Amino acid sequence: MHTDVNQLFAALWDDYVEMTPSAAKVHQLLAKGETIINDHIALRTFNIEKVNLSVLAKHFESLGYVACGDYNFEAKKLKAKHFEHPDPKQPKVFISELMVEAFSPELQATVKALVEEVDVAATHAENFLYSGRHWELDYSTYEALLAESEYAAWVAAFGYRANHFTVSINHLPGYNTILEVNETLKQGDFVLNSVGGEVKGSAEVLLEQSSTMADRITVDFKDAQKAIPSCFYEFALRYPQADGELYTGFVAASADKIFESTNNG
Repeated sequence: MHTDVNQLFAALWDDYVEMTPSAAKVHQLLAKGETIINDHIALRTFNIEKVNLSVLAKHFESLGYVACGDYNFEAKKLKAKHFEHPDPKQPKVFISELMVEAFSPELQATVKALVEEVDVAATHAENFLYSGRHWELDYSTYEALLAESEYAAWVAAFGYRANHFTVSINHLPGYNTILEVNETLKQGDFVLNSVGGEVKGSAEVLLEQSSTMADRITVDFKDAQKAIPSCFYEFALRYPQADGELYTGFVAASADKIFESTNNG
């Protein structure tokens, strides 16, 4: 496991940009030479013991992160937690896991077979959180998973890596609202996730979010090469709570729509 939080996020970022070529362009467009602060990253997994949420969380907990919130996505059959570091400048971490037992026997069997291929030692290795796929996958298996759960298909295709990074609009020079950020992105020909509106959330729930739709990249399956949706970039504006501190949690209703940024549009 990493001993330095900044090194871990640098490695996660390098892998993410490789999966998400548009992210570097968005970063450049918004940064204008300034440093961009990352609000949070998100990781996806299955709730099977060898690779479940707590296995991923240990990598962050060893660096001082603590669990701060629980979330349940009934329609997508997911559970999630978010983690925060004692240093508020460090990104928050949102980890979700698929409730595999809630799906068809076929999906359960497929996912269990994939996870069986994972070496337990790999899950403790320093690079696990950006190590990608640990199993063979053919395209028809991906399609069968996709028919039942976009999330299951994404994890099967991409394995362990950041599903998205998130620009903190609160720390973005030259922007005061999420609408200004969205407008800049659209003028730059980036496609935004419009499920539930381009802006998810509101000042009332203390968090506004938007995101690009995932890039499509060519993935090597056992029997084919296919272009499928990879990762996306998110943008978050947080509002102060009653005590004046910025809200640090997540809003399940908004996150539910953000998950759709990786849908096959």
